[in-house]
Amino acid sequence: MTKYLINRLLISIPTLFAISIIIFAILALAPGDPMGEFALNPSLTAEVRENVRRSLGLDQPIHIRYVKWFVAFLTGDMGYSFTSRSPVGALILQRLPTTLWVVGSAYVLGVILAVPLGVVSALKRHSIFDMILTTLVFFGFSLPTFFTGLLFIIIFSVQLKWLPFIYNSTLQVTDWQSFVAQIQQSIMPVCVLALWQAAMLMRFVRSEVLENLHQDYVRTAYAKGLPTFAVIYRHVLRNALIPVVTLVALDIPNIFTGALVTEQVFRVPGIGALLIDSIYRNDTPVVMAITFIYAILIVVFNLIADILYGLLDPRVKYTK
Repeated sequence: MTKYLINRLLISIPTLFAISIIIFAILALAPGDPMGEFALNPSLTAEVRENVRRSLGLDQPIHIRYVKWFVAFLTGDMGYSFTSRSPVGALILQRLPTTLWVVGSAYVLGVILAVPLGVVSALKRHSIFDMILTTLVFFGFSLPTFFTGLLFIIIFSVQLKWLPFIYNSTLQVTDWQSFVAQIQQSIMPVCVLALWQAAMLMRFVRSEVLENLHQDYVRTAYAKGLPTFAVIYRHVLRNALIPVVTLVALDIPNIFTGALVTEQVFRVPGIGALLIDSIYRNDTPVVMAITFIYAILIVVFNLIADILYGLLDPRVKYTK
């Protein structure tokens, strides 16, 4: 196990290094000027704009800028936003609690719904329950989140007037009333993300359970007299969840980087909304930091998924 972890880390380091070069080069060569907003200000002369550009390091060659950025990132300095002049790390930390609350709650709810529903759907294959559930899952997986979000807004906000359709970022939970208000404004974005997440995972859980139900070890377990719950829980589910672990692990970084579309629809001030706004404004330091953090999380949780394979399936070995 230790040798395997060391080998994976040795592979991950150059992978992240290559990803950082690609992301930085794409952002540096992309059309658009971070100083474009200053061009609309007639009070700023060309000399002042050049001084600002020099202070931000935009006058230096791309490879020099990359080396400075990479060394600073390793020390925890993500630079300063071109638009707000605030530290990028502070901007991300400011948006992180909202993203963890909304996207994290949706992710946990989606997993809680997907696993039992997927198992029950597989056990009741071709039943009315299975057909209704698979149809709903098909719609939930096929419909984009922006369409589902708008549908929720029309039904629950415009027509029924039950829930607010815009997320209030200034709301602070100090008493029971404010806590209820926080729950109310979180219901729609959480449900939209949870339904899509549950639909995606349930398809895989159902498929894997069906594949394992007819294996020899399941028939042997039944022949030993084990009850159905014990067979499903101890044998079928443990093997069926192995490929699902990869999906869950790869989706966990979304909890930290936000849901881009849903946060825009409901005006949730999370990291996803920050990324979209930064792209519109050509705020390269913010975009670079968020995308590279996302890449780091993907690599880390890929490694975690591989380790969990060995815990779920004893047949997985980390030695040649």
